[in-house]
Amino acid sequence: MEGSLVVIQRDGLVTFGGDGPPIVLLHGLMGRATTWWRVARRLEPYGRVHGLDARGHGRGPRGGPWRTERFADDVAEVLRTFGEPAVLIGHSMGGLHAWVTAALHPELVRAVVCEDFAPDQRGRTVDTWRGYFESWPVPFRSLAHVREFFGDTGDYFIECVEEREDGYHLIASLTDLYEIAAEWGRRDFWEFVERVKCPLLAIEGERTAMPPGQQAELAARVPGGLGRHIVVQGAGHVVHDEAPETYLGAVEAFLSDVIGQPFAS
Repeated sequence: MEGSLVVIQRDGLVTFGGDGPPIVLLHGLMGRATTWWRVARRLEPYGRVHGLDARGHGRGPRGGPWRTERFADDVAEVLRTFGEPAVLIGHSMGGLHAWVTAALHPELVRAVVCEDFAPDQRGRTVDTWRGYFESWPVPFRSLAHVREFFGDTGDYFIECVEEREDGYHLIASLTDLYEIAAEWGRRDFWEFVERVKCPLLAIEGERTAMPPGQQAELAARVPGGLGRHIVVQGAGHVVHDEAPETYLGAVEAFLSDVIGQPFAS
């Protein structure tokens, strides 16, 4: 895996490496595909690993409408190019997009991993986030400044900024991010969970800010008993970054079930 390459392709599709069935990593709000670098390298023995910049993020397409079904259609457009069903692994917003894609395009999805996202967040608003986001010292003076400001998640956030003439700025537009997240406070997504026809693993952080009990219920409501749920002790929202070995152990065990044992490297 030391020789793995990152290839930037059209519309924000990143190919990390590996051979075999497609595995597609979907990032969370304000992220981008390259935040998955360390996870992708570990998963390469299980298949050909890709990441996708969502609409409005990274090198993904710009412009709304900012509706979850539109994001799922973007994912499906990429999956059709692979010629076989893919495993979708998503964090937060990416987890939502993964199971909605599986519900709307079941022929394209082999299995889903959803990390720390709940189907019903109605009543929540983005107003609680505005003060925090707008307090950031933007532009950041350097990548070291980004890493220092965000502390434990600094390595994640340095992938989410770009250099401009006056310093480093978030690649995604805050206005777009507010609109994307506002939809989650207006509607629930249980109907899509109940239409998933493939195995689904829900990974919840012990210190999640999601409504309690919903991620276990998410797994329970996948038809045919195909859902599984685990809670990762000590982890918050970004489980794959805060407890990487526990997260990867769970995902690798899941992939061994739905794909088979890893290929010899």
